[in-house]
Amino acid sequence: MKNTPTIFSFFSGAGFLDLGFEKAGFNIAFVNEYHAPFLETYIHSREVMDIPKPEYGYHLRDIAEFEQESESQTLSNLVNQKKSQNQLVGFIGGPPCPDFSIAGKNKGHEGENGKLSATYVELICKQQPDFFLFENVKGLWRTSKHRAFYEQMKTKLNDCNYVTTERLINSIEYGAPQYRERIILIGFHKDALTKLGIELDSNQSLSELFPWEKHLKYRVEEINTMPWSGMEDFVVDGLRQKPDGIGEELTVDYWFKKNDVENHPNAHRYFTPRAGLAKFLIIPEGDDSKKSYKRLHRWRPSPTVAYGNNEVHLHPYKARRLSIAEALALQSLPKEYELPPTITLSNAFKTVGNGVPFEAAKGIAETILDFLKGESRDEQ
Repeated sequence: MKNTPTIFSFFSGAGFLDLGFEKAGFNIAFVNEYHAPFLETYIHSREVMDIPKPEYGYHLRDIAEFEQESESQTLSNLVNQKKSQNQLVGFIGGPPCPDFSIAGKNKGHEGENGKLSATYVELICKQQPDFFLFENVKGLWRTSKHRAFYEQMKTKLNDCNYVTTERLINSIEYGAPQYRERIILIGFHKDALTKLGIELDSNQSLSELFPWEKHLKYRVEEINTMPWSGMEDFVVDGLRQKPDGIGEELTVDYWFKKNDVENHPNAHRYFTPRAGLAKFLIIPEGDDSKKSYKRLHRWRPSPTVAYGNNEVHLHPYKARRLSIAEALALQSLPKEYELPPTITLSNAFKTVGNGVPFEAAKGIAETILDFLKGESRDEQ
């Protein structure tokens, strides 16, 4: 593979997944997002980090519009243009997932967001990229109510000449400081595999060749045996010794310091309680057992970074909620990444919570790139 693979990104959000692919060595040429504050954040963050605009621009629209004849043809022309330049083309995207989340709407494929997963699959089948990535919550894969729909999507992709492999990943295994499970489905067009010199026997699975574990930094089993701190009395600005034997780079405090969150442009933006601080003062450091008002522990990873459905995450040693800067750090983003100062707090935390942790995105992207280059197969 001589040329840099080109990515068309859908449901791009604020671009956490895209940034991982960019840093791994892919070219993001096309960006599509429906929610304006997300796309505004995407554009702002790239300007701040001095990353060039995508070659084919930003597209603020519903993905279903690409099914319309004129839009579909325009997209086809762009895809074919890259293919004619001997570049591999990939589609990446994580359709909105509340309809498959037990903690969310749980309406499944009949929900407005659930339907977008099917639309994304239709788009892949119609446009025929060389490869694709589909990301969603584990409920789509684990819950029997939704698993049948997931298998139907895979069958459709298989019928459209895609060979697929999947894995339930946990972002902490890639070095992000949070437990966050997601289903990742990756597919390669049979013609692309042929060009890459990959031939599967009739009884051979792509998963046997795809190096899912190559870029893992940790194993959940290993992480769970580390002597993490338990609950401790909350003390404003109190000091606590780091326990021996833990993965410090997986802790909340490590990432707060790594990203210099107190001096970050988004440092002073956080929700303040209407009813005063009383409740914030009595919850122990490390008590994240309840659905809401979870206080993080500085020497532990964070639970899943999610701020919808009345989820409230408290600072380990400050009597307040997390700031935007701290939430970005827990998503393992580079310290240079920032949200625009004009974004509302609600949209800011929705933006952060919806994104794929950067370290996980980069690790998965590096895995795909190794496979495309043949490096992983040469090692087997």
